[in-house]
Formats: sequence, structure tokens, C-alpha cells
Amino acid sequence: MTLAPMPAGARAGMRIPAKLADGRWATPNVKLSAAGSVWHLRAALNVAVLACHGADQAVMVNEYNALLTARKAELAQAQKALQQEYRASRGTQWEDAFDDQMTRLYNFFAQDFAHAGFCGAARDALASIGSVPSSEIPMFAAQRLPVLEAPFTDFFAAYDRWRSGALVRAADPPVEIATGR
Repeated sequence: MTLAPMPAGARAGMRIPAKLADGRWATPNVKLSAAGSVWHLRAALNVAVLACHGADQAVMVNEYNALLTARKAELAQAQKALQQEYRASRGTQWEDAFDDQMTRLYNFFAQDFAHAGFCGAARDALASIGSVPSSEIPMFAAQRLPVLEAPFTDFFAAYDRWRSGALVRAADPPVEIATGR
């Protein structure tokens, strides 16, 4: 039995999110409200314009800046509603919890092992969002977040398969080879 190679970008012993009972990975984008989806989409696209270098970067920056201008009211409303959710669930500690979650969110999308796929998904989202009616932005965000996450969750699945194979291989009893002596 040969051990499959470790996925590109992986490191032995790296930590990945837990798998939830419903089969999804426990990422920062699980169980979001409509406002949370919009705000997390904005954060993902913000990371993309900062991290996705190359021929399309200038276009992405322009599209992101246009998004911030054209969707200013929707984004402000989403941020306010999401912060209100944190106030309601965390009380006086809401701001620290919100800031911690935003740091976790930005760090999630900045992980290098999924960079190429994430940048491609972000380019597509930025190219599409300009034509989405305001009333459909929450639905667009809810549909696009899994697409933006897919390079990361695909990596987690591949790493989990590799790790499971490595654990099984380590648990196999040693094979003794007869030497004929």
C-alpha cells in the first residue's frame, strides 16, 4: 500500500477546521444570517484585492472600489445588522467577539494553499456583482460564499483524506520480509 502524496500546500500536522455533523467544514462562514453573508462576502473580496496579484489585479481593485461605492448603503446596513447580532448574543463583549471573528475571517481567506482557486472565484464574483439588483445582494452573497470557500474546503477534504491514509498506514503492522537466511 502506497501512501498518497500530501496535497499541494499542505504541511504535516497542520490544523484544519473540524467537520460538522452536516458534512460541512467549521469555517467562519457557517450559519450566517443574510447580513452576515453580505458582510463576509465583502471581507472575502477585500482579501482578494489585497492578495490576488497578477494581470487581473487592477481590474479587481477597480471592481471592488466600484462595489464599495455602488453598494455603500447595502454594505453599511449589513455591517450594522451583523454588529447588532453580536450585541444581542454577546452583550457587553460584542465588540471583542466581532473583531475576533473578523480577524478569523480575514485570516481564513488569506491562507496561501487555496490562493489560485480563491482568486479565480473572487474575480468571477467581482465581475458579476455589479449587475445584481440591490434586493438580491443577500442571495448573491449566500450563493457566492460557498464558491469562494470551495478552494479551501476542497483542500481540507484532500488533506483529511491524506491524513486518514497516513494514520491507517501508521497503524498497519510492520511487514516482515523473508530474507532466505
